Amino acid sequence: MKIPDNILLKVAKPSRYTGGEYNTPVIKENPALRFAMCMPDVYEVAMSNLGIRILYGMLNERADTAAERCFAPWPDLGEELKANAIPLASLETGRALKDFDIAGFSLQYEMSYATVLYMLDLAGIPRERERRGGGLPIIIAGGPCTVNPAVMSAFVDVFSIGDGEDSLTALADLFIECKAAGGDYKDAFLRRASGLPGMYVPKYNYGGKDHAVRRAVITDLERAYYPVKFLLPQIEAVHDRAVLEIFRGCTRGCRFCQAGFIYRPVRERTPGRLVSLADGIVGGCGYEELSLSSLSTGDYPRLSELIKGLKDVKDKYRINLSLPSLRADSFEAEFTDSSRKSSLTFAPEAGTQRLRDVINKNITEEDIERSMTAAFESGYSSVKLYFMIGLPTETMEDIEGIVDIAYKIKKLYRAHSTSGKALRLHVSTSVFIPKPFTPFQREAQLSERETYERQNVLKDRLRRVGADYAYHDYTTSALECAFSRGDGRLSAVLSKAADYGCRFDGWTEEFKYGEWLRAFADCGVDLADYTRERGVKEPLPWDFVDIGVTGEYFGRERERAFARETTDDCRNGCLGCGLEKECGRVSEAKNAVSAL
Repeated sequence: MKIPDNILLKVAKPSRYTGGEYNTPVIKENPALRFAMCMPDVYEVAMSNLGIRILYGMLNERADTAAERCFAPWPDLGEELKANAIPLASLETGRALKDFDIAGFSLQYEMSYATVLYMLDLAGIPRERERRGGGLPIIIAGGPCTVNPAVMSAFVDVFSIGDGEDSLTALADLFIECKAAGGDYKDAFLRRASGLPGMYVPKYNYGGKDHAVRRAVITDLERAYYPVKFLLPQIEAVHDRAVLEIFRGCTRGCRFCQAGFIYRPVRERTPGRLVSLADGIVGGCGYEELSLSSLSTGDYPRLSELIKGLKDVKDKYRINLSLPSLRADSFEAEFTDSSRKSSLTFAPEAGTQRLRDVINKNITEEDIERSMTAAFESGYSSVKLYFMIGLPTETMEDIEGIVDIAYKIKKLYRAHSTSGKALRLHVSTSVFIPKPFTPFQREAQLSERETYERQNVLKDRLRRVGADYAYHDYTTSALECAFSRGDGRLSAVLSKAADYGCRFDGWTEEFKYGEWLRAFADCGVDLADYTRERGVKEPLPWDFVDIGVTGEYFGRERERAFARETTDDCRNGCLGCGLEKECGRVSEAKNAVSAL
């Protein structure tokens, strides 16, 4: 099933489809389980995804399993595959996707949903799970989007909710056991999989609070599987560097941030384990840059110790150390001694202290000024700032505050710069999207008119300051909001949009907003019904999913937001969010709740 050369020569970036990367494992000839690791995006994006790297390596180290990759072909190749009746196949061996036992899709963002259907169509696999017979693969989905599986439930057989290392291992064991038993083993597998931790099987779990599905959580990240043989992409990936996950989860409690809640509690790797992994990864891959990955790298309590420990690895392989995800209140000048002084990225999120208090972004103007001063004195000359517009209670004063911060940073650079270069200041705004399992999950999204009004103000004001300005389009943000908080009615809309050629919706040049509106209209579904405010007692499509954080906690945090009350970092004391057993702080949690 390898794609013929005469077709590859017609398409852009043919190296996306050839496989054969350095460090590719030997694929077993007769495994008990053939697993296709799929991502509904192009090769360069998929090869940057850490979750796929972890699970792909983990499955291939099993003696009974062969895992291969299958990513979405760009439309030029997609058309060639259809015209030549060539089914979508894996990169490693060219095996048709429909000939695998399981095809697992990584759902990292809602705007990839239509691309999943595009891949199923190219593979010759019916979209709807109820139309798929026993000779076709089980379709599973993992990733952050699965915390609301409602929209994709018509197409996916099994949702893996939460951490995948242990739960996917259990799923593979179960499939092999059921397959060995014979008979209608795939249905037996689905029925039994519905009882595994973190697994939602629409055919058997049914949904609803009486059938709650608890998110899977790895408690010991130190001993969890982590690959050291990264595949080296054939072409430059979006994030072309070695990645070291130092901890998982976040304790800050920013009220807009879904990741900060669905990845709780915080679990860390020790500096010794991380240095050992770093040496193995860089030594086996030859990357020139090592990135320390987490939701907030500056919050790692032993970061200074880790950076010192990585110095030998850095010097041995002559690599650069990248420290992304630094908060404005956790930046230290000493960190810059080990990193390449290219650009620093900070996310104040809101332009005024009032609004930062509402969203619980516990940083101050003084934190920003201190961090910027330290960065400029250390030689940095490029800064990227990320903000949101449309946050709950936002006013035009908050919009003007974004400009004020940019202006202050320009002044600080003139006063403290040691680089001798002109400051490159980049400001980016996204549209706030109320996400499931956050204190703001019921809020309304900013209207189209209000979005463009605020973006136009920022365009004008930031141009005067001398800052570059980039912003997210309202149309994709509205659709992301709809599919993030969507219910089963959107399955029909999604399928209709795929019929109209919608795929790669995260790519501006491929996004077809008109066709999406046409699909909504054809299905009699109103997009505005998904961007409106939800009532406090209104049922939510994801109510049957249990991520560990309680609804009561989200309700308290929402009330505190509108009272402009901040909540402390839970490293400083348990807040009773519901995960006290996983954190080992049960008695502390009881005291915290009783004190409220």
